[in-house]
Amino acid sequence: MATHNSNDARNCWVVTPGHAGMENQAVALAEAVGLPFQIKRVRPRVPWTWLPPGWWPLPLAALGDDSDAIAAPWPDLLISCGRRAVPYALWVKRQSGGATTTVHVQNPQTRLSAFDLVAPPRHDHLQGPNVVESEASLHRITALRLAEAAAEFAPQLEHLPRPLVAVLIGGSNSCFELTPEIITTLAGQLRNICLEHGVGLAVTPSRRTGPENIKTLRAALADLPAVVWNFEDANPYFGYLGLADSIIVTCDSVNMVTEACATGKPVHVVHLKGGNRKFNEFHASMRDAGYTRPFLGKLEDWRYQPADDVAKIANKIHQLLRLKSNSVA
Repeated sequence: MATHNSNDARNCWVVTPGHAGMENQAVALAEAVGLPFQIKRVRPRVPWTWLPPGWWPLPLAALGDDSDAIAAPWPDLLISCGRRAVPYALWVKRQSGGATTTVHVQNPQTRLSAFDLVAPPRHDHLQGPNVVESEASLHRITALRLAEAAAEFAPQLEHLPRPLVAVLIGGSNSCFELTPEIITTLAGQLRNICLEHGVGLAVTPSRRTGPENIKTLRAALADLPAVVWNFEDANPYFGYLGLADSIIVTCDSVNMVTEACATGKPVHVVHLKGGNRKFNEFHASMRDAGYTRPFLGKLEDWRYQPADDVAKIANKIHQLLRLKSNSVA
């Protein structure tokens, strides 16, 4: 359990199953709200996880030994993300007698009215008086965070020419497949833009990219002005975003595309094999809004004003907290 402090007497819990993509979204919102917060990771066991999240009997009995404790005193604000966090958010709301303001990020897959506020992405198509949609996933990207990360990693990339292109590569998951053919094509395209346009490349693969695909990338870029993260040094992800003039990103992660678009820089999306309705709607909405364009082997230049979903939702939370405080007074 991690604790983050501020000078506010009220407090907040961030409750998630501990998956990075979910936790980062809830933490981003907690940071924007500004209350001191604790991160609580819940890892429930079967057979509870087979049940709909709104219908768990005795959810505390489901907690595994590697879970954080869910116990009084209850927080003023609870921000949850992930289906398996839902039963614990609802439990805390009941145990606090409704004193805890509950906010769920993404689709809770239960009654929306069970929460004080639900913040799903637009492609979830949720509607209700307590629903505030985001254009994409919530993120922790701020101008200050990018500037600090850029300053930290600038010495590692100072030998690369400008313009600098950050290349964010995900990989295969339950929806997409990064095939050897796709990575070979991408490696060739990256090589071409280096040779034809004199750009520098700052490449950050992920664990999902796979060792053979990474080997293909390294071989194609070995004699070019390119840096490929080795997974051993500090993660340069935010630094590369802050330093880049342009960004290329694979389509398999909503969070990764959203974070790239938070920079206001041109974001070129590499499409992988696969997809589903939600991903397709997400990418279509990002293209239509002018945030992204498909990567077809050429770099383009355009500008846009990034959406600020985190601030919008944080403002709504502050309104709810004020209303609850006034009603108690």
